[in-house]
Amino acid sequence: MIFSSYKHLRNKLLEREITCESVVRDYLGRIQQNRHRNVYIAVFEKEALERARELDRKLENGERPGRLFGLPMAIKDNIAIEGFGLTCASAILSNYTAVYHATVVDRLLAEDAVFLGKVNMDEFAMGSSNENSAFGPVLNPFDEKRVPGGSSGGSAASVAGDLAMAALGSDTGGSVRQPAGFCNVVGLKPTYGRVSRYGLVAFGSSFDQIGVLAGNCDDAALVLGVIAGKDQFDTTSSGHAVPDYPAEMKSVSVDGLKIGVPREYFPETLHGTVASVVKKRLDELQEAGAELVDITLPGSDYAIAAYYILTTAEASSNLARFDGARYGYRSEKADNLSEMYVNSRTEGFGSEVKRRIMLGTYVLSAGYYDTYYKKAQQVRRVFLNSYKEAFDRVDVIAGPTSPFPPFGIGDKTEDPLEMYLADVFTVPASIAGMPAVSVPAGFDDTGLPVGLQLIGDFFREGTILGVARSIQEAWQNQGELQEK
Repeated sequence: MIFSSYKHLRNKLLEREITCESVVRDYLGRIQQNRHRNVYIAVFEKEALERARELDRKLENGERPGRLFGLPMAIKDNIAIEGFGLTCASAILSNYTAVYHATVVDRLLAEDAVFLGKVNMDEFAMGSSNENSAFGPVLNPFDEKRVPGGSSGGSAASVAGDLAMAALGSDTGGSVRQPAGFCNVVGLKPTYGRVSRYGLVAFGSSFDQIGVLAGNCDDAALVLGVIAGKDQFDTTSSGHAVPDYPAEMKSVSVDGLKIGVPREYFPETLHGTVASVVKKRLDELQEAGAELVDITLPGSDYAIAAYYILTTAEASSNLARFDGARYGYRSEKADNLSEMYVNSRTEGFGSEVKRRIMLGTYVLSAGYYDTYYKKAQQVRRVFLNSYKEAFDRVDVIAGPTSPFPPFGIGDKTEDPLEMYLADVFTVPASIAGMPAVSVPAGFDDTGLPVGLQLIGDFFREGTILGVARSIQEAWQNQGELQEK
């Protein structure tokens, strides 16, 4: 059973044409058949089936179904679910079990979602390809020799491969949007603070935001409406009112909309097919009545540098707690306290995590703080001001999600700097804390997905989802959508 949308599934469930248990069994069967893709770190087979039977009984008893009744979901393994592993795809947490639910998990359960399991990711959310995992790389369902993107590669691949209907990921500098683009699904990063981070293992605390991956904008809007909102356990969460996202999204009209197109998002080095596919979608928006406005975002050349200075500094601080003393992996070569710290972290962390910890420690060290960290914070303010000025002129900003289509497994692992450039278009919105979504835009000449990114003003998730929905619907109506 494969459903085009959650609305389709929900109607079947409420009309008693199918049961939650049959749906969950179907998804579990596909997960088993596609184990070679390495999407799931842990599958909650027993628990998911028990949950499904519980929901079926709820319907039989005439109880009111929740907003996500029976929705089969995957959860990135840096989000806590009480009683289950919380590995962050790292050896250092391989034996750790979460002792509480993340706020997003509580909110999803309250609305009758079903969790199928925890999905793979780049270790501690550090990576753009899902190759930096202690459990091995995830395979892209469109081409199993290619990466699904990262760090939420497992989340994107689960939705793209029909191994979940929706998934939660986390986005620090593009970790929801870039894999969404690589896997031909919708990936939404909300405004910073829109969704509680309580229960999310921190990488870069001033950047991290839990996001949603789904096959279409309607499902993404529905899940966002459930998980968004103020949380007493997260002081960075916003008290900004949570709108009816599905209704707000559907009220958006492309006609008369001003869409900013930054010249920095179409450099000469941009992959030719990516440029042509994205421009085609933008031209269609123009034909539908939108106005394309040429804009510039000063300082874009410094986005990657500023981002990696700031996030590695925060990672260096956040990951100091993983020392083998309190929880997680402890090295057997620990004859004294110093050896325990050094050997536990050396053996427990992967190479990319070590690289970022060392970089972060360096930029925070005496003599370099002002030169690097302070300067990067000033660049962050420049970005914020640039976006504010842009949104005085336009309603949304559009461009490619990634500068190239999904690349081959192992193609960029020897050159970290080249790997970092996969996020060159997604990082700026994260620096500013603004909402952004990647929507499927088409395919290159070899059949690989291309994503289009839309960036909105603070708390304008409904607007960017509305434009994204128009793009996806127009493309599907043209019959260009490839079958998985």
